Amino acid sequence: MAKKIVVVNAGPRAGFNTDTLLKEAAKGCEEAGAEVVRYDLFKLERYTGCISCFGCKKEQNKGHCICRDGLTQVLDDIRKADGLMMGSPNYLSNLTASFRALYERLVFQSLTYNAETPCCNKNVIPVLLIMTSNAPDTAYTELLNGYKDTLDKFVGPTEVLISGDTLQLNDYSKTDWEWSFFDPEHKKERHETVFPQECKKAYEMGKALLAK
Repeated sequence: MAKKIVVVNAGPRAGFNTDTLLKEAAKGCEEAGAEVVRYDLFKLERYTGCISCFGCKKEQNKGHCICRDGLTQVLDDIRKADGLMMGSPNYLSNLTASFRALYERLVFQSLTYNAETPCCNKNVIPVLLIMTSNAPDTAYTELLNGYKDTLDKFVGPTEVLISGDTLQLNDYSKTDWEWSFFDPEHKKERHETVFPQECKKAYEMGKALLAK
């Protein structure tokens, strides 16, 4: 039976950086023989982050978020998956609110508050976390390491890919905005030279996910 990999896009822009890297990573999984199930969080029905109801702490619901909304099927599929890939752009020095909503509910359902067995997750799976940002890729290493540490503990061994200094627009000259922070020519050159290498890396990391 083919392994099942859940891919979650926590960015809103189809065809741009986060979406492209996730598709390359998913391609690596598929070409290695996996079945890929994809979710775009911005297209789901209404959902929220953790509402702190503590329903997942009751013995009969242990390890399961009981909140029923647009994230329910995503969480259900992750609990049955053989691997997880998530991607988000950087918004205001963090990942998107959509990512955070999933992250909160994914992690909190497995947190027991028991010192001897702090995690009740019975399906430990490898994780690939991708972040894109218009800032340099070294700017948010500490942030991503924090996510990695938590995902390591409550979901499974996590690898991180950061794509920084990204191209935000296909043509900066066709806007009325004075974005003097950026050098459009530099952004374009990087997108044409470095970003393809990052796409290749995402593909290889997706492919390697099945070997973990």
